[in-house]
Amino acid sequence: MADSDTLEIDREAAEQESAIDAEHSPGTRGNGSEGGDADTAESALEALQADLESSNQELLALQDKFLRAQAEFQNTRKRLQKEKQDVIRYAAFDTIKSLLPVVDDIEKAIGSEHVTAEVKKGLEQIHQKMFAVFERAGLKEVDQHETFDPHWHEALARAPATDEQSDQQILEVWRKGYRFKDRLLRASWVKVAVKE
Repeated sequence: MADSDTLEIDREAAEQESAIDAEHSPGTRGNGSEGGDADTAESALEALQADLESSNQELLALQDKFLRAQAEFQNTRKRLQKEKQDVIRYAAFDTIKSLLPVVDDIEKAIGSEHVTAEVKKGLEQIHQKMFAVFERAGLKEVDQHETFDPHWHEALARAPATDEQSDQQILEVWRKGYRFKDRLLRASWVKVAVKE
């Protein structure tokens, strides 16, 4: 009986050992819970991939915003630089424009018959010196073309053209026009011939 008892105990121990091994072996671990772990891992992987895609989209949007902001900054910087250069370049524009009526009055006085020769000579010197300063600053007289140009002339009167005159021919200049560097400072006042 001792042998059969020992055999019985050995058999029971072997069965328990094989049951424990079955629980811990990779093929049967968790009694069929391996499918649940795989599903959980797949859903976690899908969630991570969705987060990665969302982060990539957000990164692209932020990069686009950054590039647009950088381009806008560069454009603003260039515009401000140009405005600054224009302010420096045309700083004397308004001052010279405000002094042109004085130049007109000096020219009228020079052409007047009631001014003595000495006064006329003094006025001519003042006129020359003023104009030298203005020319150094960038003032130029508008070229008096024979034909009316609306960019440089302002027609204050029209007269019928004779046979010798062409259409839009300038007949008289009542006030000189000036430009400052590349801008029109004051248009010439003219009388224009018009063919009807």
